[in-house]
Amino acid sequence: MFVTPAVERIVLENTNLEGSRKLGSAWKGMDEVDLRAYLGLLILSGVYRSRGEAVASLWDAESGRAIFRATMSLKVFHAYSKLLRFDDRQTRPARRATDKLAAVREVWDAWVERLPSLYDPGPNVTVDEQLVPFRGRCSFRQYMPSKPAKYGLKFWVACDAKSSYAWKMQLYTGKPGGGGGGGGGGEKRASEKKQGQRVVLDVTEGLAGPRNVTCDNFFTSYELGQRLLRRELTMLGTVRKNKPELPPALLSVKGRSAFSSAFAFTPSTVLVSYVPKKNKNVILMSTLHSAATAAADVLLVDAGRRDKKPFAVLDYNATKGGVDNLDKVIGTYSCSLARADASEGGSGCGSSSRSLSCSSGLGAAAAAGAAGAGAAGAAAAAAAAAAAAGPHRRPRLG
Repeated sequence: MFVTPAVERIVLENTNLEGSRKLGSAWKGMDEVDLRAYLGLLILSGVYRSRGEAVASLWDAESGRAIFRATMSLKVFHAYSKLLRFDDRQTRPARRATDKLAAVREVWDAWVERLPSLYDPGPNVTVDEQLVPFRGRCSFRQYMPSKPAKYGLKFWVACDAKSSYAWKMQLYTGKPGGGGGGGGGGEKRASEKKQGQRVVLDVTEGLAGPRNVTCDNFFTSYELGQRLLRRELTMLGTVRKNKPELPPALLSVKGRSAFSSAFAFTPSTVLVSYVPKKNKNVILMSTLHSAATAAADVLLVDAGRRDKKPFAVLDYNATKGGVDNLDKVIGTYSCSLARADASEGGSGCGSSSRSLSCSSGLGAAAAAGAAGAGAAGAAAAAAAAAAAAGPHRRPRLG
């Protein structure tokens, strides 16, 4: 369903080409059955929650799982992991000069195009950033100290707020014009203006209304809300306090008691300033809770709650976690296996196992898909982008 025949053809053509170059007549070739079997084993490793487990232990005659041994030998599995390719490696340098995703461009584009056609999101969609852990060499690797993994590949994701299905996504490859993205080196580039707005408009392109888009303060702006309304989409999100459209009365917390709320209105937009505790406030902007729905103040605040939270705050809390849950599902059903010694599985096993979680992008995608449709897109993106990052080395520790 996710891995289409067209994607299979790309992978098989380039993997067999790489196998012939590396192994010559010893390479027996990979066909559709072999590829599907390989992906199936990666799916099972995720279903069995084997993240971090040594590859050889899955094939162990006593403690392993019989289906792995029955499907293919460990030596063959390592060979596929080492030689799996998404492009012609010899022509890659020329393409990479203008495309950082040259190593996976065809497969990546086909994958991203496929995702929206397989699922119709519910009434609430979450847009947020996602950091997929990765410490290999990559010009657009990010360092984000606030994230648990700190180093990784950053994606912009629009997903269903309830199921966490990744409906559309983009990989961040650095600032416009080339350069960094956290990978180290390179000249400084000008920051993209209105990046948050551009991202939301891109990842919600083609999303039919009426639906609501929930996002955090990196994305939220009055202009974004108005542009989404023209697509019959509403917006709900927190707002940075340096936004010029915010009236001073909503920014001030002086003299305001805990659990109090202040509101400001335009015909299409509501601003909410809520004080969860003394001397601290949170500001939200909503075109979902417009002035038309606020005929009286009683409609804006849940008076039955002790904390008297406005409905905008309650709705934001209920729909903001779509991408966070996506991270959780991907981590739970990851098919990233522990690196093995070269002694496992015969020739070249050390090399193949080191690149397993990076080069087998389709397998990671399929494993996540088996865990739940919400994880499928992001898992594919993570592993495929890692394959695009270039030559792999053992990640640094600490």
